[in-house]
Amino acid sequence: MLTSLISLFIQSADATAQATSAAADATSAAPASGFAQYQGIIMIVLMIAIFYFLLIRPQQKKQKEIRKMREALSEGDQVITAGGIYGKIASVKDNYFLISVSDGVKIKVAKDSVYVSPEDAQAAQQQGK
Repeated sequence: MLTSLISLFIQSADATAQATSAAADATSAAPASGFAQYQGIIMIVLMIAIFYFLLIRPQQKKQKEIRKMREALSEGDQVITAGGIYGKIASVKDNYFLISVSDGVKIKVAKDSVYVSPEDAQAAQQQGK
């Protein structure tokens, strides 16, 4: 009976030692799991940054150039509408252009749907050089 009590005491001491060492291992691994917790958020932030610099920012620059070009259009400039109609600007209003398509034929077109004709674009590039 005494031997059984001693063996029971030794077993409980071993179990306590194992629990203590497992708790120590868990606390030493806690910083690693804390970093792993933020690793997903860091990856998402990096993906957003990549999308911004490779996709969104260049598109915004292109739209800014187009906006400046449309603001610079004046009467007499050759233009192409988004629908593919070629014409010459007859007058400029706040939100639209009045475009002369043919003799006596004028159409009202929103400013957002007008582009510089290729001939005028080439001439502007040559003047800029």
